[in-house]
Formats: sequence, structure tokens, C-alpha cells
Amino acid sequence: MATYNVRSMRDSVPALIRVIRAIRPDVLCLQEAPRRLGWRRRREMLARRTGMTVAAGRRRGGMAVLTGPGVRVLHAETRLLRPHLWLERRAAAIAVVEAGGLRLAVCSMHLDLEEHARLRHAREVVALVRDAAGRHGAAVVVAGDVNEPPGRPAFDVLTADLTDCYPCAPKGDGLTFPAARPRTRIDAIFAAPELTVLSCGVADADPADLAAATDHLPVVAELSAPEKRSS
Repeated sequence: MATYNVRSMRDSVPALIRVIRAIRPDVLCLQEAPRRLGWRRRREMLARRTGMTVAAGRRRGGMAVLTGPGVRVLHAETRLLRPHLWLERRAAAIAVVEAGGLRLAVCSMHLDLEEHARLRHAREVVALVRDAAGRHGAAVVVAGDVNEPPGRPAFDVLTADLTDCYPCAPKGDGLTFPAARPRTRIDAIFAAPELTVLSCGVADADPADLAAATDHLPVVAELSAPEKRSS
């Protein structure tokens, strides 16, 4: 699966499409998905041209979850997070999916630039996705733009009960922002501890396309069910 902040598709859409095609994700969490005029058409166009389907995501908040062929969507919802005065309204898009023998409750999130709101919303996101996972017997995966690096408070909330996938099986240096000259890791995928992380890192794609597509780099993780031990 992958997570990608696409900056409302304001940059090179052809480059963005090529990057997603190179990733070939089963599940793709989008942040800053289009939400202005023609938002639904633009999201569907992106999904169609990358061989995917829009599984979850409403206009407000700019979150979406896309799924690829062979992925079954069991449930989808978009939840607005608690408002903060003068700050952008945030949301979480959640899809419960089945693929490759796994049932996952996947949440796409985009935390705020303001630290207090970021911390509160991190707690809220975890509670929402855990509720969806419990109702459908799924393992939790949270992915998105944390807007802070590891070791900060919101990152610590997310890793209290979930695994930061990148350190488990790192691929590349992990830096995600800004795309042209990445200096920090603020985009991440967090998985339930019972899942096995086979690899995690920035996508294998043309560097020129990665720089032109948007201002963030995508993060890609390969997850599997825990290996069964023979008796």
C-alpha cells in the first residue's frame, strides 16, 4: 500500500499518474485530494487513469482511499475531525478492505500544522480507525501526512500502539518533504503490530516525475499477515 499528498493535483498531473502507475499500489491513501470545482470528476479521473477505484472520501477534508484490482471494499466512511477555531477542518477517510488474505481497516489522514490540533487529531484518528477495525474484524493501518517528524508528540501517539513501518524494513533514506530536495520524514504508514512489514520507503519512480508531481514524496509499504510457525 502507499500514501501520497497530491497537493490538490495542482502540479503535473501526467507526472502524478506516472508515479502512481510505477507504485502499482493495492491501496492508496491520498491527502489533499481535489475538493474544489470538479473535485469528484478529478478524483475519479486519477483513479481511472491509474487503474484504481475511489473507495472512500468525501469533499470536506480532502482525504481519499483508492483501491486497485482484486481488492474488495467491505466498508467506507469519511469522518470530520473535531474543529479548531481558525484552523482548516480536517477529516479521516476510512476503508475496510480485503486483499491477499488480509482484512485491513485503512485510514488516510492529514494532521494540522498547529501542534495542539495535530496531537488531538492523532488521538481521534486512532480511535476512529480502531472502531471501524473492531466492527469488521480487521487489522489497523493508518497512513498520511503527519506534518511532523518522528519523535514529536503526534508521532508518538501514532506509534504508541501501531508500528511505524519505515524503521522495520527501510528502503532508501525515508525522507519525504519537500519532494525536489527532501530533508525530513513527515509522511508515514503505521500498521498494527500483528502485521509483518516486508519493506517500506519512497517509491521506485522516475526522480523527475517525483519532483514534478507534487511537493511530497509517496511512501510505499508491503505488508503481510504474520508467518505461521510450524509445530
